[in-house]
Amino acid sequence: MDALGLDEVWWLVSPGNPLKAGAPDMAPLAARFASAERQARGARIVPTAIEARLGTRYTVDTLTRLTRLYPRRRFIWIMGADNLVQFDRWKDWRRIARTMPIAVIARPGYDRAALNARAMGWLRRFVRPAGQELHWTSWSMPALVLLRFRPDPRSATQARALKPAWFIPTLTSSMPRDRLTRRVLPPEVNCLLPPNP
Repeated sequence: MDALGLDEVWWLVSPGNPLKAGAPDMAPLAARFASAERQARGARIVPTAIEARLGTRYTVDTLTRLTRLYPRRRFIWIMGADNLVQFDRWKDWRRIARTMPIAVIARPGYDRAALNARAMGWLRRFVRPAGQELHWTSWSMPALVLLRFRPDPRSATQARALKPAWFIPTLTSSMPRDRLTRRVLPPEVNCLLPPNP
Protein backbone atom coordinates (compact mmCIF):
# COMPACT_ATOMS: atom_id res chain seq x y z
CA MET A 1 0.00 0.00 0.00
CA ASP A 2 2.80 2.39 0.89
CA ALA A 3 4.80 1.55 -2.24
CA LEU A 4 1.84 2.49 -4.44
CA GLY A 5 0.47 5.29 -2.26
CA LEU A 6 -2.92 3.58 -1.93
CA ASP A 7 -5.77 4.85 0.24
CA GLU A 8 -6.99 1.27 0.71
CA VAL A 9 -6.87 -2.19 -0.80
CA TRP A 10 -9.96 -4.15 -1.78
CA TRP A 11 -9.30 -7.83 -1.16
CA LEU A 12 -11.50 -9.71 -3.65
CA VAL A 13 -12.59 -12.93 -1.97
CA SER A 14 -13.63 -14.90 -5.01
CA PRO A 15 -16.57 -17.32 -5.20
CA GLY A 16 -14.22 -19.60 -7.16
CA ASN A 17 -11.22 -19.69 -9.44
CA PRO A 18 -12.04 -20.89 -12.99
CA LEU A 19 -8.49 -22.28 -13.25
CA LYS A 20 -9.14 -24.38 -10.15
CA ALA A 21 -12.68 -25.49 -10.93
CA GLY A 22 -13.86 -28.20 -8.59
CA ALA A 23 -10.89 -27.81 -6.25
CA PRO A 24 -11.60 -30.20 -3.36
CA ASP A 25 -9.78 -28.00 -0.82
CA MET A 26 -11.85 -24.88 -1.59
CA ALA A 27 -13.60 -23.77 1.59
CA PRO A 28 -17.03 -22.13 1.39
CA LEU A 29 -16.98 -18.44 0.44
CA ALA A 30 -18.43 -17.41 3.81
CA ALA A 31 -15.52 -19.08 5.64
CA ARG A 32 -12.89 -17.57 3.33
CA PHE A 33 -14.55 -14.15 3.67
CA ALA A 34 -14.60 -14.40 7.49
CA SER A 35 -10.93 -15.42 7.47
CA ALA A 36 -10.03 -12.45 5.25
CA GLU A 37 -11.92 -10.11 7.61
CA ARG A 38 -9.89 -11.40 10.57
CA GLN A 39 -6.59 -11.11 8.69
CA ALA A 40 -7.35 -7.53 7.54
CA ARG A 41 -8.50 -6.27 10.94
CA GLY A 42 -6.82 -2.97 11.77
CA ALA A 43 -5.45 -2.43 8.25
CA ARG A 44 -6.75 -0.33 5.38
CA ILE A 45 -7.74 -3.54 3.63
CA VAL A 46 -11.39 -4.14 2.79
CA PRO A 47 -12.25 -7.78 2.10
CA THR A 48 -15.17 -8.01 -0.28
CA ALA A 49 -17.21 -10.72 -1.96
CA ILE A 50 -18.41 -8.27 -4.59
CA GLU A 51 -17.83 -10.85 -7.33
CA ALA A 52 -20.58 -13.01 -5.82
CA ARG A 53 -22.86 -9.95 -5.81
CA LEU A 54 -21.99 -9.00 -9.40
CA GLY A 55 -22.22 -12.57 -10.63
CA THR A 56 -18.85 -12.28 -12.37
CA ARG A 57 -16.65 -15.30 -12.76
CA TYR A 58 -13.63 -13.91 -14.54
CA THR A 59 -11.27 -11.13 -13.42
CA VAL A 60 -11.69 -9.24 -16.69
CA ASP A 61 -15.46 -9.01 -16.11
CA THR A 62 -15.05 -8.03 -12.46
CA LEU A 63 -12.56 -5.25 -13.25
CA THR A 64 -14.71 -3.93 -16.08
CA ARG A 65 -17.73 -3.78 -13.75
CA LEU A 66 -15.73 -2.18 -10.91
CA THR A 67 -14.49 0.64 -13.15
CA ARG A 68 -18.08 1.31 -14.24
CA LEU A 69 -19.57 1.08 -10.73
CA TYR A 70 -16.90 3.32 -9.19
CA PRO A 71 -15.97 5.83 -11.92
CA ARG A 72 -14.38 8.28 -9.44
CA ARG A 73 -11.96 5.67 -8.08
CA ARG A 74 -8.52 4.94 -9.52
CA PHE A 75 -7.71 1.24 -9.50
CA ILE A 76 -4.53 -0.78 -9.82
CA TRP A 77 -4.69 -4.58 -10.04
CA ILE A 78 -2.31 -6.25 -7.56
CA MET A 79 -1.26 -9.86 -8.07
CA GLY A 80 1.56 -12.12 -7.04
CA ALA A 81 4.33 -13.24 -9.36
CA ASP A 82 2.88 -16.76 -9.11
CA ASN A 83 -0.21 -15.48 -10.93
CA LEU A 84 1.87 -13.77 -13.59
CA VAL A 85 3.32 -17.17 -14.47
CA GLN A 86 -0.13 -18.35 -15.60
CA PHE A 87 -1.58 -14.95 -16.57
CA ASP A 88 -1.76 -15.92 -20.26
CA ARG A 89 -4.35 -18.58 -19.27
CA TRP A 90 -6.71 -15.96 -17.79
CA LYS A 91 -9.71 -14.97 -19.89
CA ASP A 92 -8.91 -11.82 -21.93
CA TRP A 93 -5.70 -11.16 -20.00
CA ARG A 94 -4.61 -8.48 -22.46
CA ARG A 95 -7.89 -6.64 -21.85
CA ILE A 96 -7.18 -6.80 -18.09
CA ALA A 97 -3.86 -5.07 -18.79
CA ARG A 98 -5.66 -2.44 -20.88
CA THR A 99 -8.29 -1.86 -18.16
CA MET A 100 -6.01 -0.80 -15.31
CA PRO A 101 -2.33 -0.78 -14.32
CA ILE A 102 -0.95 -3.98 -12.82
CA ALA A 103 1.39 -4.29 -9.84
CA VAL A 104 3.14 -7.64 -9.50
CA ILE A 105 4.48 -8.56 -6.07
CA ALA A 106 7.47 -10.90 -5.85
CA ARG A 107 6.72 -14.38 -4.46
CA PRO A 108 9.33 -16.85 -3.21
CA GLY A 109 10.46 -19.17 -5.98
CA TYR A 110 8.53 -17.44 -8.79
CA ASP A 111 10.74 -14.54 -9.88
CA ARG A 112 12.48 -16.28 -12.78
CA ALA A 113 9.32 -18.05 -13.96
CA ALA A 114 7.35 -14.78 -13.81
CA LEU A 115 9.93 -12.87 -15.85
CA ASN A 116 9.99 -15.69 -18.42
CA ALA A 117 6.20 -16.18 -18.47
CA ARG A 118 4.44 -16.24 -21.81
CA ALA A 119 2.39 -13.14 -20.88
CA MET A 120 5.60 -11.22 -20.17
CA GLY A 121 6.53 -11.61 -23.84
CA TRP A 122 3.76 -9.09 -24.53
CA LEU A 123 3.79 -7.17 -21.22
CA ARG A 124 7.55 -6.57 -21.08
CA ARG A 125 7.37 -3.42 -23.21
CA PHE A 126 4.84 -1.92 -20.78
CA VAL A 127 6.91 -2.45 -17.60
CA ARG A 128 7.51 0.82 -15.74
CA PRO A 129 10.95 1.42 -14.22
CA ALA A 130 11.49 0.76 -10.52
CA GLY A 131 10.96 3.89 -8.47
CA GLN A 132 8.01 5.13 -10.52
CA GLU A 133 5.32 3.09 -8.75
CA LEU A 134 3.90 6.13 -6.90
CA HIS A 135 3.01 7.66 -10.28
CA TRP A 136 0.75 4.81 -11.43
CA THR A 137 -2.36 7.05 -11.58
CA SER A 138 -0.82 8.98 -14.48
CA TRP A 139 0.20 5.94 -16.54
CA SER A 140 -1.54 5.05 -19.76
CA MET A 141 -2.48 1.41 -20.12
CA PRO A 142 -1.13 -1.17 -20.49
CA ALA A 143 1.28 -0.57 -17.62
CA LEU A 144 2.95 -2.98 -15.24
CA VAL A 145 5.26 -2.46 -12.28
CA LEU A 146 7.28 -5.19 -10.57
CA LEU A 147 7.35 -4.62 -6.81
CA ARG A 148 10.20 -6.17 -4.90
CA PHE A 149 9.74 -6.68 -1.19
CA ARG A 150 11.08 -9.25 1.17
CA PRO A 151 8.66 -12.01 0.20
CA ASP A 152 6.49 -13.74 2.78
CA PRO A 153 7.57 -17.39 2.65
CA ARG A 154 4.26 -18.69 3.98
CA SER A 155 2.06 -20.60 1.57
CA ALA A 156 -1.73 -20.83 1.82
CA THR A 157 -1.59 -24.23 0.11
CA GLN A 158 0.82 -25.55 2.74
CA ALA A 159 -1.23 -24.05 5.59
CA ARG A 160 -4.39 -25.75 4.30
CA ALA A 161 -2.53 -29.06 3.98
CA LEU A 162 -1.48 -28.85 7.64
CA LYS A 163 -5.02 -28.07 8.79
CA PRO A 164 -7.49 -29.25 6.12
CA ALA A 165 -10.61 -28.31 8.11
CA TRP A 166 -9.32 -24.82 9.06
CA PHE A 167 -12.60 -23.19 8.10
CA ILE A 168 -15.00 -25.21 10.28
CA PRO A 169 -14.45 -23.14 13.46
CA THR A 170 -14.98 -19.94 11.43
CA LEU A 171 -18.46 -20.89 10.27
CA THR A 172 -21.36 -19.50 12.22
CA SER A 173 -25.07 -19.20 11.70
CA SER A 174 -24.79 -15.41 11.25
CA MET A 175 -24.69 -14.04 7.72
CA PRO A 176 -21.43 -12.18 6.95
CA ARG A 177 -21.80 -8.55 5.82
CA ASP A 178 -19.59 -7.16 3.08
CA ARG A 179 -18.17 -3.75 4.13
CA LEU A 180 -17.74 -2.58 0.53
CA THR A 181 -21.20 -3.42 -0.77
CA ARG A 182 -22.78 -3.10 2.72
CA ARG A 183 -24.81 -6.19 1.95
CA VAL A 184 -25.09 -9.60 3.51
CA LEU A 185 -23.48 -12.32 1.41
CA PRO A 186 -26.03 -14.06 -0.81
CA PRO A 187 -27.60 -17.10 0.94
CA GLU A 188 -26.31 -19.54 -1.68
CA VAL A 189 -22.73 -18.84 -0.55
CA ASN A 190 -23.44 -18.98 3.18
CA CYS A 191 -23.27 -22.72 3.60
CA LEU A 192 -22.34 -24.05 7.02
CA LEU A 193 -20.52 -27.14 5.85
CA PRO A 194 -18.13 -27.67 2.97
CA PRO A 195 -19.52 -29.40 -0.11
CA ASN A 196 -19.00 -33.15 -0.25
CA PRO A 197 -16.04 -34.09 -2.48
